Amino acid sequence: MLINTMRVHTLFALFIHVTHFSFCTSVKINFREKEKEVLDQILGPGRYDARIRPSGVNGTVGQTDGPTIVNINFFLRSISKIDDYKMEYSVQLTFREQWLDERLKFNDFGGRLKYLTLTEANRVWMPDLFFSNEKEGHFHNIIMPNVYIRIFPTGSVLYSIRISLTLSCPMNLKLYPLDRQICSLRMASYGWTTDDLVFLWKQGDPVQVVKNLHLPRFTLEKFLTDYCNSKTNTGEYSCLKVDLLFKREFSYYLIQIYIPCCMLVIVSWVSFWLDQGAVPARVSLGVTTLLTMATQTSGINASLPPVSYTKAIDVWTGVCLTFVFGALLEFALVNYASRSDMHRENMKKQRRQCELEHAASLDATSDLIDTESNATFAMKPLVRHPGDPMSLDKVRQCEIHMQPTRPNCCKSWLSKFPTRSKRIDVISRITFPLVFALFNVIYWSTYLFREEAEES
Repeated sequence: MLINTMRVHTLFALFIHVTHFSFCTSVKINFREKEKEVLDQILGPGRYDARIRPSGVNGTVGQTDGPTIVNINFFLRSISKIDDYKMEYSVQLTFREQWLDERLKFNDFGGRLKYLTLTEANRVWMPDLFFSNEKEGHFHNIIMPNVYIRIFPTGSVLYSIRISLTLSCPMNLKLYPLDRQICSLRMASYGWTTDDLVFLWKQGDPVQVVKNLHLPRFTLEKFLTDYCNSKTNTGEYSCLKVDLLFKREFSYYLIQIYIPCCMLVIVSWVSFWLDQGAVPARVSLGVTTLLTMATQTSGINASLPPVSYTKAIDVWTGVCLTFVFGALLEFALVNYASRSDMHRENMKKQRRQCELEHAASLDATSDLIDTESNATFAMKPLVRHPGDPMSLDKVRQCEIHMQPTRPNCCKSWLSKFPTRSKRIDVISRITFPLVFALFNVIYWSTYLFREEAEES
């Protein structure tokens, strides 16, 4: 009897242990199954309608319902390009919306259910937000759709999605490439007015930017968040915007445009130091630099949109092209002056030869008259003959004694170069570099000052 009683107690203890183990195991399994039960409870048919927006924060029974408040924030992952020609830029971001829907409240079982996760956005009500300045956009579906919805026990809903957008960015290129551009990202409600739906920036840190954001030709200096509500004939719609301030990296343009243009202008001045008789060398040098400068100018303009105003790069390339063209015209002037100098020298030689021949004929005639008249003495003519060199020297000496001239350094320096063609070359060697240096001073002081003024 005692043995049977012990066996009964042992079996009962074993039964209690197995039952307790089974109960604990079933509790764990049921805890995970509770998520399904909660989802079925709050999203089941006839319980939740995704077509109806949530009640506003200030909505009470018997009073007018307030608008649904949606808090917005996003994480800027990358900026792939900023296109000056199309005036657009491409970004990839993680976009988040958060709002309160009291119909989705559930029991968290003592904090064990922190939130419920959904991947189907059509199961709950969603704000009808759209990007007003979007040109193109797409979602990311590799490996799975990059989207989730979290429902918290208080009824708060968090919607997160990764998207890539190409957005329009109207640019002012007057200071290009010394400019700063402001590109906006605008988000607005399409159908709900401010009486039903209001977008607000999330408090604290509405916009996050990835560290070490690198752009090829721009630097993201800062960003500003603001509101941009729009009023139409159908009502007022809530709108948010963030302005991204980009500064163009000038080092690229300094190496690719400004320094090569300076070098071409300086190369065109080499013709001033070549002999004026080296016509093929000077012509080929001038034409080559002119064509190279024109090709570079057209290449720069091909990468920019055709705008109605003058850009800073247009002023630079236009003046550089003018200097190169002026160097080519200078050689044409030198060539013309050289031929004119040769013609003048030939005319002087012919005039001197005629005067000498005329003076010789006069002397021969006077000697013949003296010989035939058997005169005892000969009288020199009182009138100076044009070809008499002695008389010319005496007249010049008298003029020097009668009219003392003041020394002029420029004239005395230019007198070292007897021909006009040589003088033009010498003057160009000094004038062109001085004028180009003056242009650089005016150009950089003007546009750098305007850049600082716009920044302030």
